[in-house]
Amino acid sequence: MCNEVVTLLKMIFYLHLIHWNADKYSNVAEAFDKPDGLAIVTVFLKGKKAPFSDFDPSSLLPKSMDYWTYNGSLTHPPLHESVIWIILKEPITISSEQLAQFRTILSSAEGEAPCPILSNHRQPQPLKGRVVRD
Repeated sequence: MCNEVVTLLKMIFYLHLIHWNADKYSNVAEAFDKPDGLAIVTVFLKGKKAPFSDFDPSSLLPKSMDYWTYNGSLTHPPLHESVIWIILKEPITISSEQLAQFRTILSSAEGEAPCPILSNHRQPQPLKGRVVRD
């Protein structure tokens, strides 16, 4: 599994669909640091022609729902161990125009000038006893 994930992580980019445990927590801020607080679905994107007409959220999911899953952490500080990661194996297709639009997205922190998001990924980390399930 690790080699497959590393290969997929080298794709153009991926999409995170973030969910919180609404049965136990009233909002994402409350769930943020709880061991059962968040689930993040990762969908890999690859370039090709894939125009959207009327947007249907199901178009963000591949045909195959095969996935890997493991309990892990957030990808940014404070790195809480609060995420159930669900990584879909099959990428979805986006057009070069859609990719160009994503490349125009800006990021800014309080008091900082907006700048393009060029690299906002975290390197793969050791499993530290975590079990990755198919």
